[in-house]
Amino acid sequence: MAWNPFNRKKPSDFNQKLKAAREVTGGEAFLVQDTRAAIEELSQVVKNDPEAVEIYLALGSLYRSQGEIERAIHIRNSLIVRPGLAREFKARALFELGRDFRRGGFLDRAAQAFEDARAQGQDAVAIQHEMARLAAERGAFEKAAEAFGQLNLPLPQAHYLVRLAMDYFKEGKESQANRSLRHAIRAYPGAVEAWLEQMVQAYKSGSERRVADILREALDNVASDLRFVLLEGLLQALIKAERPMDTPPDENAEWAGVCSDRAVVTAVVPVIESQEPDVLLLYYGGVYLLRIGDIENAKSWFEKTLVMQSDFWLARLELFEQSRMDQTLTPFFMEQLNFFIDRARMVRRFFCRRCGLKRDHLFYNCPRCRSWHSIGFRKDFSQ
Repeated sequence: MAWNPFNRKKPSDFNQKLKAAREVTGGEAFLVQDTRAAIEELSQVVKNDPEAVEIYLALGSLYRSQGEIERAIHIRNSLIVRPGLAREFKARALFELGRDFRRGGFLDRAAQAFEDARAQGQDAVAIQHEMARLAAERGAFEKAAEAFGQLNLPLPQAHYLVRLAMDYFKEGKESQANRSLRHAIRAYPGAVEAWLEQMVQAYKSGSERRVADILREALDNVASDLRFVLLEGLLQALIKAERPMDTPPDENAEWAGVCSDRAVVTAVVPVIESQEPDVLLLYYGGVYLLRIGDIENAKSWFEKTLVMQSDFWLARLELFEQSRMDQTLTPFFMEQLNFFIDRARMVRRFFCRRCGLKRDHLFYNCPRCRSWHSIGFRKDFSQ
């Protein structure tokens, strides 16, 4: 019988290493603390058994997860050119090479590697998923949405339909943009980014009633732990619409026809009030009231927030800041107090509920673990 290098006797711990290798293949969502130690261990296994192809593949994925793209690419290429490599392993090496190229920003090379992997028999669904991501990274949002739809992944499909709509709005193609938003909601009714974009467009057009109607419908369709995104996103739109007195009007033309803050708050707060009591909805109700200077009512909303969750630090911070002017403080103490309040406002309020990544702005796809709609609001410091 011909000698087969893949049937050689494996080290005693080979199966455990192989299992670990398979679990980390893909690399980008590998979040354990000791990745470097895992690389060192797998490197040692490779030295003991240089024909362990799956270990090589996993080692390359670990390098990719650490941002060492050149090393990952070198490992894949060394496997691809190996004489007598089984077609299955060559296909996988080409597939992982494509992922390496994509991670490194070499999108054309990535596309070619995926096509080569397809020719070698790599799983067509996995390749289609990667090609969909490539289309998204290239800004071909219509193509990306179509590809994710074919994969029966309605959430990313809806997301890229929203991105397409935003491009259409920038180009002045409002009819196509609104159609894309409707298609996004039809594909995935919980697409918080689609509802938010509809609200922002209604705000830009000066229709506070439309803003309230969309918010009411969105709150019924969006997951309860994502509803704060609607209110935060609208609040950010109000902030963007503020035009400094010395800014030429044409530089802020996009926001020229927006509703007044008072009109928005007057329309939005009753919608929030009509919902079942919720910590974040109550908090944002207070924030919106503060925006128009209704301090007493805002305090009432923050107090209701603390009744529901006494350790909600941001609600306490707002109450504390609104009451400090009623206190008699020395200049020194006031200076220190202002310092700590300013620092507290710099704390990142949002985090990924899957991997724990903290951010100070909204996100729909975690940049670390790539999970969709995993954003959460840090209601206490332990999150």
